[in-house]
Amino acid sequence: MTGSVASPHSFAWRRNLFAVTATSFMGYTGFTIAMPFLPMFIAQLGVSDVGRVALWTGFSLGITPGLTALLSPVWGRLADRFGRKIMVERSLVSFMVLMAAMAFVTRAWHVLALRAAQGLFAGYGSISIAMAAESAPREKMPQAIGLVQTAQRLGPGVGPVIGGLLAAFVGLRGAFLVTAAFYGVGLLLVFFLYDERSTHATPPEPRDRGRVTFRSVLAFENFILLMAVIFGIQFVDRSFGPILPLYIEHVGVTSSRVPLVAGALFSIMAGTGALGHHFCGRLLTRLSTRAVVAGGAAVAALGCALLGATGNLAAMMAASAVIGIGIGAAMTAAYTAAGAVIPSGAHGTGFGVLTSASLTGMAVSPVVAGFLGATGIRAVFIVDVGLMGFLALIVRSEMISSD
Repeated sequence: MTGSVASPHSFAWRRNLFAVTATSFMGYTGFTIAMPFLPMFIAQLGVSDVGRVALWTGFSLGITPGLTALLSPVWGRLADRFGRKIMVERSLVSFMVLMAAMAFVTRAWHVLALRAAQGLFAGYGSISIAMAAESAPREKMPQAIGLVQTAQRLGPGVGPVIGGLLAAFVGLRGAFLVTAAFYGVGLLLVFFLYDERSTHATPPEPRDRGRVTFRSVLAFENFILLMAVIFGIQFVDRSFGPILPLYIEHVGVTSSRVPLVAGALFSIMAGTGALGHHFCGRLLTRLSTRAVVAGGAAVAALGCALLGATGNLAAMMAASAVIGIGIGAAMTAAYTAAGAVIPSGAHGTGFGVLTSASLTGMAVSPVVAGFLGATGIRAVFIVDVGLMGFLALIVRSEMISSD
């Protein structure tokens, strides 16, 4: 009878994982409640020229991930020194205040300034992954990381729907206040449920208690390769935004149906990406991280090739699903491989650097895709296939398995 009862420590790490996962979902959902409607909000602030609206929106959307990419390793390093929980709480409090302030701005430059401040105080995404990796027993780490990444992937799929309803009923300013409330709920979840003492992080050896430097993080086994993998996966994942609606129209879909078809394909990629994150843990019980990363990249390359070669709607939907599954599995496996080689005392710094690579791919990809799309819509798919195929080959041949 007693053998079926979960131990208190088992309950504690599962409670920690629930807190981190739920907080990630609330944060990523809240962020996407209002941000997709930023061009409309900029226009409401008195910017009437379409080109100027696009300019203000572009700068406002780009400045946050840009600054976050620069500072994420710094916040991760501080989390290694002073604790992860307090760093996540710091970030959530700042986002709650700044999003609430967004509801009261009167000029477009106010939005840009607040978005810059968000970039300065962000960083809870990478720290959340570190918290999940440390909370779970080592054999459960892939599932823990995958669960948090699933929440981070599903949130942006739910947020715009909620935002659209809120914009209709309470207006865009009210939507920002609801976003602040989402961050407030996330803050309460972490504050009351996450116990930093109930983790499986191993205390550092006396010789490892020295100051962790960014150079020492880069020296970890496979780390630079994993940075390249995460950058490449994020690059491909974000490359479809600027060109997919244009491609759909190019293959013969009528203009009136383009938004519906594009929305469906993006939703399929997001949903199957979440499945890839979630089921990666099961794959890693049977296969090495090297095999899952390489296999996921190869599957994504196949999906990109199919999407760029067909104009059939059913085939495009199938290709989108293949891309999502491959990208989701490869991304979670890459973070799991990193978690296995980064010492627990450097998890914050290590995952912060990896997040910087991810955010850099997120920022660079739409720009490159836009230039490629100007030369030919299918050029983006060709580059995506080549990049994913190259990553699959290099990981298969160069990555040292950490299993």
